Amino acid sequence: MTADVLPALRAKVRAAAHAAAEVCVCGRDTSVLADRPDGTVVRHGGTVAKAHAAGTDPTELAARLAVAAHPALDGILLPPHGPGPAELDGRPVTFWSYGTPVDRDDPDAAPWEEAATLLARLHRTPDSVLPPGLPPMRGPAKAARAVAKLLAAGPHPAAAPVLRAWAVLPAWARDEAPMPDLGTLCHGDLHLGQLVRSGSGDWLLIDIDDLGRGDPAWDLARPAAWFACGLLAPDEWTRFLTAYRRAGGTAVPADSDPWPALDVPARALSVQTAALAIAKSVAEGRSLDEVETSVIDACDRMAAHPPELAGDCAT
Repeated sequence: MTADVLPALRAKVRAAAHAAAEVCVCGRDTSVLADRPDGTVVRHGGTVAKAHAAGTDPTELAARLAVAAHPALDGILLPPHGPGPAELDGRPVTFWSYGTPVDRDDPDAAPWEEAATLLARLHRTPDSVLPPGLPPMRGPAKAARAVAKLLAAGPHPAAAPVLRAWAVLPAWARDEAPMPDLGTLCHGDLHLGQLVRSGSGDWLLIDIDDLGRGDPAWDLARPAAWFACGLLAPDEWTRFLTAYRRAGGTAVPADSDPWPALDVPARALSVQTAALAIAKSVAEGRSLDEVETSVIDACDRMAAHPPELAGDCAT
């Protein structure tokens, strides 16, 4: 977001936090939680304002907000609050309550079971709850954008295996064809940064920008990819998958091999992660680190074993 717009967003969140007062008298600073082209987020006290990406479809955003506000999603998704969507420099602005994020410095306390249970509950949302105009979830679109960033970054010696792994994915996973399953409400971009602890102490899912109908396996794809690439410990993956199944999640079979359902989405998330890592390293003028290299190595293995031949992306 441009520097001259950020003060206006700060003013909006202060106004939302003090709707009944003419001026802010709480003495609190307004902090910037994120500032990226796809979303700028600021906080004032217990209120958060998010400026969504320029070009966000207002009809689709309204449908996503309606889902988050629906009583059936109470205790699953953080609901919007305060004034309705505003507009700032061509970007819609929504308002939310602040929640405490996952502590990145305490990986042993990562709420894997809670995340899995919330996902399972989200995936069981009745179709009658979903409003007309709710679009497909944007997971494949995010993966395709990551590959586009890789290509735009210019030649890189690590790009070839990532692009080969991308090329063997089915068209729907590359956002070149409709997803085969559009019957489930999905988050679309699940990771631990998408959970906050509410004032009541319960964990909730946040960020509705990619919410929509789709294949629920995509929401399990990031932890599945991390596990397959050696970045998530087997016991943490087991905790996550077991909790999801116990909560009645529909993305994988209850008592048989989950990888036939997870394979393609996990591969796509591995490519997405690797593509963004390379693009970021180029932009920062640095070498790839050990974690980034491990994901690229996994892409190299995936490319040698196309989805229809491989049992999982760790093969």
